[in-house]
Amino acid sequence: MAGFPTTARVVIIGGGAVGVSALYHLAKAGWTDCVLLEKNELTAGSTWHAAGNVPTFSTSWSLMNMQRYSTELYRGLGAAVDYPMNYHVTGSIRLAHTQERMQEFARARSMGRYQGMEIDVLAPSEIRDKYPFIELHDLKGALYDPADGDIDPAQLTQALAKGARDLGATILRFTPATGVSRENGEWVVHTEKGSIRAEFVVNAAGYYAQKVGEWFRPFGGRTVPMMVMSHQYLLSEPIPEIEAWSKAAGHKLPLLRDVDTSYYLRQEKTGFNLGPYERNCRAHWVTPEDPFPEDFSFQLFPDDLDRLETYIEDAMARVPLLGTAGVSKVINGPIPYAPDGNPLLGPMPGVPNAFEACVFTFGIAQAGGAGKVLAEWVTEGATEWDMWSCDPRRFTDYTDRDYCIAKGKEVYGHEYAMHFPWHRWPAGGDKRHSSLHERLKAAGAVFGAYNGWERANWFARPGDDTSEEATQTWNRAGPWEKRIREECEAVRDNCGILAITGFTRLKVEGPGARDFVDGLTASRLPKPGRIGLAYFPDDRGRILTEMSVMVHGPDEVGLITAGVAQWHDAELLSRQAPEGITVSDHSDEVECLLVTGPRAREILAPLTDHDLEAPWLSVSFKGKVAGRDCALVRVSFAGELGWEIHCAMADAPEIWDAVTAAGAKPFGMWALNSLRIEKGYRAWKGDLSTDYSLLEGGLERFVRFDKSQDFPGKAALLAEKQRGVTKRFATLKVEARDCDAPYMSTLWHEGKIVGETTSGGWGYRVGASIALAMLRADLTRPGTEIEVEIYGERRRAVVQEDRPLWDPENVRLRA
Repeated sequence: MAGFPTTARVVIIGGGAVGVSALYHLAKAGWTDCVLLEKNELTAGSTWHAAGNVPTFSTSWSLMNMQRYSTELYRGLGAAVDYPMNYHVTGSIRLAHTQERMQEFARARSMGRYQGMEIDVLAPSEIRDKYPFIELHDLKGALYDPADGDIDPAQLTQALAKGARDLGATILRFTPATGVSRENGEWVVHTEKGSIRAEFVVNAAGYYAQKVGEWFRPFGGRTVPMMVMSHQYLLSEPIPEIEAWSKAAGHKLPLLRDVDTSYYLRQEKTGFNLGPYERNCRAHWVTPEDPFPEDFSFQLFPDDLDRLETYIEDAMARVPLLGTAGVSKVINGPIPYAPDGNPLLGPMPGVPNAFEACVFTFGIAQAGGAGKVLAEWVTEGATEWDMWSCDPRRFTDYTDRDYCIAKGKEVYGHEYAMHFPWHRWPAGGDKRHSSLHERLKAAGAVFGAYNGWERANWFARPGDDTSEEATQTWNRAGPWEKRIREECEAVRDNCGILAITGFTRLKVEGPGARDFVDGLTASRLPKPGRIGLAYFPDDRGRILTEMSVMVHGPDEVGLITAGVAQWHDAELLSRQAPEGITVSDHSDEVECLLVTGPRAREILAPLTDHDLEAPWLSVSFKGKVAGRDCALVRVSFAGELGWEIHCAMADAPEIWDAVTAAGAKPFGMWALNSLRIEKGYRAWKGDLSTDYSLLEGGLERFVRFDKSQDFPGKAALLAEKQRGVTKRFATLKVEARDCDAPYMSTLWHEGKIVGETTSGGWGYRVGASIALAMLRADLTRPGTEIEVEIYGERRRAVVQEDRPLWDPENVRLRA
């Protein structure tokens, strides 16, 4: 075919709003030798039937960043690319029926203000000033976002396409990709019109993403974790009162969302667009009777209005004008869902030079930001914002078909739900059990899922309320609080035992394995027989991850890292491993029991032949506990005298029985979180993320600039050290009331925003609410008073010395 490109730097598969935005942003970055393939016309998938709402609201920091960027881009896009667009910035009103929802809104307002958005909270009496047709029954208030609005999805996509073409990028419509192959380290993307050789490939195939993802299975890929829901919205006939009001006001009504009931109501021309997210929702293409279609371009599902009846009735009661007009049209189309409702945006797990930009539930609102993020991933290897909330590697191989269907339906039916810190969504549970599961259950464990593994969050006693309803609170108090206190006190005064199932365990082997790992970390590796923390920066000096390292010799290194970091950290190593060095994953083979507290040595002594007098951070690989082979590592994330027992899964029950019979009290992950915050120990993707450099994160003591090997980010860190950091890690004691500071709570000083929290919780050993924070550097002097905004309330906080609040000299750890 004449003019068909046979080479490209990047090939994007999928021509919806997200794929075209990725092409546009790649071209803006100077990568104009890029090609987008679309099987039909642009927007033929979910984009064409999307409602086109463009909110900025989110309680996720990264998603809010992405959506904020979209609104800013869309405002000027038409003029920038010389393409007419219908983008209505109407503002939006989210209604609150409960005090808990008002607390969520206060948190969103705080986050939005930090990002420069004028989000505000309204009292019920203020709502009619912005929306005169509303009934105010049962309302506590509302959240008002002036930047919210709606856009024509087709015009948005075509504007992005024009901008990409004008910059030199290529779009091939009616050119379906049919598969991929790999030759000489390059991708070959096949179509019926020819093949394109490319350095990078992007799966932006929307609800076809799983089908496209299967092409990459032979090259290390996995089945894309997703399913497809049908989403319906109704368009009403024209309403004279709406037409008259809009003409007089000169603009449309704000977009209304009743998030507690679960629908949005938007002015569409001179009528309404009503879109519920119903609990009795429907998944599509999941049964033999409803197979996945070869082509569903520009098609819809049949109307299914019975599912929406209660939502329609509620909306008509809220805005009676809706009931005065008939329905002119029903749109019922497919929307893809990942198990947590967030998109898959970033490196394709296991596959070199391949990326995903797919499974967008709110693709129009997020397309602009997604294009920016994807272009950064491809061209720079890193993103401006830490995007773990969307990273495809956050899901590992527990996300099978049934799990994805169950979670997708749960997320859809609770699209506007509040995500309380103590709450666990029940669908899709029990994916991974350890050999200790029945023992934990018998001891009263209330479980949480960690990379699919069931771990005990806390241990209930008979009569404790373990219902889902009890967890619907932002407050610290609940049936769990007394038990967490007891568990922390047992660790402080006696001895506790915690099963940390699902640690990620990696082994790097081959000639020069130690030197290879050493070249990736800013830290000095420990000597054989010892364990040490190592921090891995990117080229900017920002924190990629933290791993515990054990050097077995020059050709073998063992690493332990967070359970949820499994695929992320494995790829950090494997994608850079030279020929002859292998990275293997042994996470499923080993159980870990943390035995910790001042009586830990006394309890373990009769049960083991390991040397319990070996110093802190020592590792003993050969020995037994309760007659079972295991390794003993003298560390404790709880900050007390303690050991991690690493043993075969099958041997864990015998060891558990012996240690608990000797007096150790079971404790859970929520107690451990309290204990680690008191010690200032950082948590991955909270305190440790690419939003911060190692120096900002207060980790300079782990950075060895005098290492014989260079490491990523060394130059950036040296430059930062010379000029000084602008923000720095700090520990705060907070005069909190009922709620401790959640992640990304805003810090204030003299009326100005000066930082954010990265962790927060109650410290039961020190008797105080604690926040770990990133604070403006000049305010980190101990004794400085600032304010922490917790769900809308500014609470006094005092900066503490740069050392642990509990046992600052680590005397108890080293006992």
